[in-house]
Amino acid sequence: MEIPVLDELVTIFGLAIVVVLLCHRLRIAPIVGFLLTGVLAGPHGFGLVTAVHEVETLAEIGVIMLLFVIGLELSVAELTRLKKPVFVGGAAQVGLSVLLAGGLAWLLGLAPNRALFVGFLVSLSSTAIVLKLLQERAEIEAPHGRIALSVLIFQDIVAVPMMLLIPFLAGTGGAGGGLALLLIGGKAVAVVGAVFVLSRKIVPFILGRVVRTKSRELFLLSTLAICLAVGYLTSLAGLSIALGAFLAGLVIADSEYSLAALEGILPFRDVFTSVFFVSIGMLLDAGYFLAHLPLVAGLALAVMAGKCLLAGSAAGMLGYPLRIDVLSGLALCQVGEFSFILASAGLTAGLIGASGYQLFLAASILSMALTPFVIRGAPAIADRVCRLTGRGGRQPKDVGGAACADSPACKGLCDHLIIIGFGVGGRHLARAAKRAGIRYAVLEMNPDTVRREAEAGEPIVYGDATAQAVLEHLHVTEARVMVVAISDPSATRRITEAARKLAPSLHLVVRTRFLSELGPLLALGASEVVPEEFETSIEIFTRVLNSYLVPRGEIERFAAEIRAEGYDILRPRDETGQVLDALKRNLGDHEVAGLSLAAGAPLDGKSLLETALRKAHGLSVVAVVRDGEVLPNPDAGFRLAAGDVVYVFGSRECVAAGLTLFTAPATAS
Repeated sequence: MEIPVLDELVTIFGLAIVVVLLCHRLRIAPIVGFLLTGVLAGPHGFGLVTAVHEVETLAEIGVIMLLFVIGLELSVAELTRLKKPVFVGGAAQVGLSVLLAGGLAWLLGLAPNRALFVGFLVSLSSTAIVLKLLQERAEIEAPHGRIALSVLIFQDIVAVPMMLLIPFLAGTGGAGGGLALLLIGGKAVAVVGAVFVLSRKIVPFILGRVVRTKSRELFLLSTLAICLAVGYLTSLAGLSIALGAFLAGLVIADSEYSLAALEGILPFRDVFTSVFFVSIGMLLDAGYFLAHLPLVAGLALAVMAGKCLLAGSAAGMLGYPLRIDVLSGLALCQVGEFSFILASAGLTAGLIGASGYQLFLAASILSMALTPFVIRGAPAIADRVCRLTGRGGRQPKDVGGAACADSPACKGLCDHLIIIGFGVGGRHLARAAKRAGIRYAVLEMNPDTVRREAEAGEPIVYGDATAQAVLEHLHVTEARVMVVAISDPSATRRITEAARKLAPSLHLVVRTRFLSELGPLLALGASEVVPEEFETSIEIFTRVLNSYLVPRGEIERFAAEIRAEGYDILRPRDETGQVLDALKRNLGDHEVAGLSLAAGAPLDGKSLLETALRKAHGLSVVAVVRDGEVLPNPDAGFRLAAGDVVYVFGSRECVAAGLTLFTAPATAS
């Protein structure tokens, strides 16, 4: 049996494998490879694909899958959590882009409706490319990553009403356009309401019954059926199928089956969206691109520069420092995939001519191709902009807007702890410091977090820690310890370097996502680096061994060995610049640890001579804290008691093994 489109798909995927492999070697995003595949295989390239209509049909399924997954990953709860950056930052970016691009198009002679349509095309960015690149660079949780995500969410939402407005901009909405538009708006509200009301009852019931069968195939079919059924419902109401797919994703995202649905649908999404990008590339006339290369390149660079400026301004409206504004703008400077859908609909409606359509395609695809290089170089660009403008980072401010030096959080700081970043790690550290009676100050770049936590009584101020002036206001030279607990690898390196230059004796603890960052951060001056993937692996095997009832002391000793091996391998052999680092080199894997003595523990009530800690366990007692009083260098007759905090000196392995001496034995049940 002959399948007409099968040979076309074989050609597309075969060529895509070669092109994407080449792009991988050049560290270019795969989506760019799919675009290039379409250019090469399409009717304007080598003409390897002739069934263009069938490929476009598959591409439309890709768009439906893409919007469905966006809805699945978003959920109404996520929209609520990010409401300010989504609806303020996103609306500002889209609104400013539409106004600027549309205004320039109108000044160049386009009719107002066509000029507004141009604004729509330029305002959208590429969700697929930006999120993929930020995930690869571990920057999704960084401030500029959160801003980019929020703006992209708003763009994905606003693309739907833009599609609905195209017939009215083209004058094909029929008589009484305003009334018809109002009618479609009413239909949209009714459909959205019906979908959400019915979904609360029907979708959980259906998926619950399906899950009980324990059939993955049936669950996947049910998920796809819900997606397509809701899309069909919206199409019957005269709305976009893509809107229905998005709503279906939101519906399932709020159920307990969202992760299972996402797992099943992702492979389909990836395959069909790959075809979508190939189909976009097939639309590009390579001859037109080469013949008008200066115009195409100039337009692409102008669009990228303008969008960078406007997206950065939108981030600035949210109160972030200049460096974050620049990083956010550079991440969002390209034209997005939904702009291609709008452009195709505009070409059909007569809002854009064939020549203008080719110019738009060429400039947009070029902007997408340049995006990976722009994001890769974004930190260096942001640093240069900050230096040229003299705004390396805003001076920290408290919630009232006063300078940090005048803030209660920064007054009289000495021998204190500085916490950079108030995410999950920063919050836990602040809580522990508060409980231990350690004075601390927190520096955070999210103004909403600063305002909220300051009102709750946290000693938190606003500012960018990459700037030395900001660290000086936090009295970094008088601090004992500083902890960098942020998710931006580039900023982490800059903060480490700046802090070490200002405070050579500061004990600098830095968190990083990956073990590969350990060496460079130590070279920049970090006293200790805690790689999340390394510590996560230790926590995993600790819990596994616990489940097998391996003694706790054995587990701790093994963890200490792993830490010693893992960290010492990458620790520089020739560190200089601070006393603590020199001490660590001389002590090797030895440390001073404070151990709390529990009632009923093996050492409870024994004298130091009786414990034989030094002789039998390799531990020397250097001090004991009892009832808040420090007792240094206790003699051999000193008797330990429950509640004492005993400070011992020894190797990490000996400290780990000695933990069992300070804990009460488990009571048999």
